[in-house]
Amino acid sequence: MFTPQGPTLRELAVQALSSVERGYDLLAPKFDHTPFRTPDSILDAVGRALRPMGPFDAGLDLCCGTGAGMDVLGTLCRESVTGVDISAGMLAVGRGRLGGAGPSSTAAPPPRPRVTWVRGDARALPFGPAFDLVVSFGAFGHFLPGELPGLFAQVHSVLRPGGRFAFPITAPPRPSSPWYWALLGFDALMRVRNALWRPPFVMYYRAFRLGDVRRELTWAGFEVDLHALPEFGYRRDGSPRCRMVVARVPSAGRSR
Repeated sequence: MFTPQGPTLRELAVQALSSVERGYDLLAPKFDHTPFRTPDSILDAVGRALRPMGPFDAGLDLCCGTGAGMDVLGTLCRESVTGVDISAGMLAVGRGRLGGAGPSSTAAPPPRPRVTWVRGDARALPFGPAFDLVVSFGAFGHFLPGELPGLFAQVHSVLRPGGRFAFPITAPPRPSSPWYWALLGFDALMRVRNALWRPPFVMYYRAFRLGDVRRELTWAGFEVDLHALPEFGYRRDGSPRCRMVVARVPSAGRSR
């Protein structure tokens, strides 16, 4: 699962006993060599599924880490791409890989959009309604279920009318799958760790459920659609193994 360039067990243990912010600062130089980074196959599939919905002018990668989602936005957005993350270490790695330090910087020669990196908390985004597209990859396990209403309200607040919030979500493994028990065991260990150790490190793989997500997105004022990502196949019951959730801000607004 880890390449020789990835973190050692000792480094992972130190990260796991840190806060989320400090843990990712420590992991940042080696993060792209771990299985925690979203695979290129998922990034590419989301990019292909979003392309017919564009073009978009300004995009935001929510909890951008080292910028894997920034690559996707760079192919979809004409004017600007912004990454926001709470970890200064992850942002530094992303900036070093893709470039861009402020509004006047560019990721690559034209026609690539300008790239901006912002340190900030997804639960209190430092933006107004400036974006047409928000994406996020692999970050939702860091938010407890009770935080989703506030998180989705923040995303809604930074999107222009008609703007979209898109992210992939995979079907949960069956109890007959080794992955089911691996994820169950990981979440159980994390709960024990957080009960016994401070500061907490919030990362739960099984807490982000599609039914809950749709309900909270709708409550936040989004119109929600699901798009199968056929590249990843279908389960025996015909449901897709991986979907893209697309939550849209109504163009005419909506009162709640």
